[in-house]
Amino acid sequence: MLRLLLRMIFCQERRISIKLKAEHLKQKYEGMPIIDDISFYLNKNEFVTLIGPSGCGKSTIFNIIAGIVPLDEGKVFIDGKDYTGEQGHVSYMYQKDLLLPWKRVIDNTALPLIIKGEKVGEARKKVTPYLELFGLQGFEYKYPFQLSGGMRQRAALLRTYMFSRDIVLLDEPFGGLDAITRAKMQTWLLQVIEKIKPSVLFITHDIEEAVYLSDRIYVLSARPAKIKEEVQISLPRPREREIVISAQFNRIKKHILSNLS
Repeated sequence: MLRLLLRMIFCQERRISIKLKAEHLKQKYEGMPIIDDISFYLNKNEFVTLIGPSGCGKSTIFNIIAGIVPLDEGKVFIDGKDYTGEQGHVSYMYQKDLLLPWKRVIDNTALPLIIKGEKVGEARKKVTPYLELFGLQGFEYKYPFQLSGGMRQRAALLRTYMFSRDIVLLDEPFGGLDAITRAKMQTWLLQVIEKIKPSVLFITHDIEEAVYLSDRIYVLSARPAKIKEEVQISLPRPREREIVISAQFNRIKKHILSNLS
């Protein structure tokens, strides 16, 4: 009896902790299957990565979750409620920063609040406390062309966070950066996430990036995408950069690589 009660409590806590759940997603494009019966979940304050071959449908999954494209079959739940096909419930950052070139950093990052009806002055006040955390203090009145690639991505991430501080979708946000800047941004992202604690769903083609950042990884097949495996990342947090050369890290990396080939 006690064992059953504990199991019920555990299951209830598990349900409460799930922020986002995708169930049996299926999608075709011009009659061609793109996504084939995919189900996964994202817990509160968790970092989950989707990794798979180029063109397998990862971005399509994000577009479905964000309500940007219609879904042929399946459901998307947020906090247990069905939001299939609805927009405005998650933040979504693309690989390109998409900053408005005619607006300064403070107004680019405050844009989600302004769109929601905030006055410019109030929106700026709400953004200002986050500028230091996101490494943008002193650059708030610069234009995007005056920023480095890494700084532009920081601004884009803050803008994304200001739209929804709960569930954040990041579609290869560091894919366009050089290797050194990319490594620095990965470490910076872990530090920021440790403080703001969002629930993050991430896309990358980079296995090392996926292992370094994630709590769990879903390995997808080639198109039509299916989930081949769910990989738990048991590496300790907070993570230092040196962990990428550890034996445990490279065992996980090798395992995922073998599953992708």
